[in-house]
Amino acid sequence: MNQTEPDFWVLEYVTITKDARTGLAIAIGGTEKAADILQRTGGFLSAPGPRGDYHRLPHGLPVERQRLKATTASHALLAAGHSVHLDPALNMLVIPDGDREAALRYLARLTEQVAAAETSSQVAEVLTEVAAPVHGLLPLTREVIVRAWIAASDLQGSRPGEEPEPIARLGGTADSLSEAARVILRARAPQPPTTAPAPGRVQSPVSRRR
Repeated sequence: MNQTEPDFWVLEYVTITKDARTGLAIAIGGTEKAADILQRTGGFLSAPGPRGDYHRLPHGLPVERQRLKATTASHALLAAGHSVHLDPALNMLVIPDGDREAALRYLARLTEQVAAAETSSQVAEVLTEVAAPVHGLLPLTREVIVRAWIAASDLQGSRPGEEPEPIARLGGTADSLSEAARVILRARAPQPPTTAPAPGRVQSPVSRRR
């Protein structure tokens, strides 16, 4: 007995997810009815894409507002009979992960963002997040190491310059991170090629005397 493939109404499927490169909450797929629900219940906006229109939440929307609007829209779509995949990162009903998991997701997003970069400015954006003064990843990591260095020295009862070697090396590690941040910030934009000055005629001492 030959079995035929079932008919799936693919256009009814809607995916609501967070784009790794732009950080936007976007909705892909669905019919005009689904688009109307996304706009009315979630505040999604229609935007042209390379493969047709899609929907997204407004730029600059705080993360919690993104999660609330995406969750509200997904439940309205489900109630209307649509099949919906909602990214767990946008699901208000999912118990949030701990700080460590959130940090790992953030690093993974930066990796995906730089891997998908098509211009030097997009690479520079990622490097800025890594090395930006005060709030960059490297300066924040340096702050942790400096505080660990101070705390470990205090617990050992050591004076500055008299710490055991492993603790003393923490200070050097902090300095290395500062230098790494400076190097990365300088590398954000491609440096213009240095051109040697055009060769000119050099007069001999004899010619100058004449």
